[in-house]
Amino acid sequence: MHGKYHSTFNALISSAGRRVVLLGLFRDALRDLRLEGRVLAVDCSRTSPAFHIADAAFEMPRCNDPQFTPCMSDLCRRERVSLIVPTIDPELPIYTAERHAFAAAGVTVAVSSPQTVAISGDKVLTNRWLRDNGFETVRQWYGPNAFGEVAGFPLIVKPRFGSASIGVHEASTREELEIFLRRVKDPVIEERASGLEYTVNVLIGRGGRVLSAVPHRRLEVRAGEVSKGVTTKDQRLLDLALRLGGALPEAFGALNFQCFLGDDGLFRVIEINPRFGGGYPLAHRAGVNFPKWLIEETLDLPSTSRFDEWEDGLAMLRYDEAVFIRREAIE
Repeated sequence: MHGKYHSTFNALISSAGRRVVLLGLFRDALRDLRLEGRVLAVDCSRTSPAFHIADAAFEMPRCNDPQFTPCMSDLCRRERVSLIVPTIDPELPIYTAERHAFAAAGVTVAVSSPQTVAISGDKVLTNRWLRDNGFETVRQWYGPNAFGEVAGFPLIVKPRFGSASIGVHEASTREELEIFLRRVKDPVIEERASGLEYTVNVLIGRGGRVLSAVPHRRLEVRAGEVSKGVTTKDQRLLDLALRLGGALPEAFGALNFQCFLGDDGLFRVIEINPRFGGGYPLAHRAGVNFPKWLIEETLDLPSTSRFDEWEDGLAMLRYDEAVFIRREAIE
């Protein structure tokens, strides 16, 4: 082994929630790399399914609680954590602000720079950054004069700071638009993107190097997460992933972006999420291994990553599974 090799390597899935499959893929990655170690989970609730699948799990304050960072730092020290993998948008600003402090304690956080996290977490900044850097996107209106400036229906109303499609509404008339603008906190108005919808899962290594990209067409979405999709090896999307991943300031780890292919042949990017997406298992089954390659990056091992060696046309049809435990385990 080369680089920062540890006799044990413990990975921690933060806000583990329902990420049972992702947790298992990190466990497989440790086995593939012949590393001794565990995959841990933290969550603010013991009713998290992944909490009961992990090698060890710990209840933590919510990420917006002032005690979250001290508790996580103490846990990482006590459990000898090597890598933290964030999974939800609200925790990204906390982790990116503290990533150097964690690194000083020997813990890598798979999180991008504060600039990239800020760009991705703010719908206005996302739209502006995309335009400023030459990426096609949708028209957007924001501010006190937005209602009077919009043109054409239908339109999308969404919170400026939001995730998981919460608070997103489609307005077909000015009356509906007015209602949704009152209902949504700090609303942003966007033209509705039309055409085929895609998500592109991307892994970025040290120095902003794009290691791999796997686009899939979104056939069906539930609560903002793909439930049915099919991998699509379109060179235009792969080139877009290389450009976007390389342009984001100090991006690192897994990220995904969403875009629409319009009738004019242009891909319009509408959203960037600098974390593992819920649809990543499709990319993994198609032939990429982001957990393994991320561990290699963490340990400065020679990368076995492959950019586009994965199966085209692989479909994923998701269904629910359950974890059954005694009541005492969640009380």
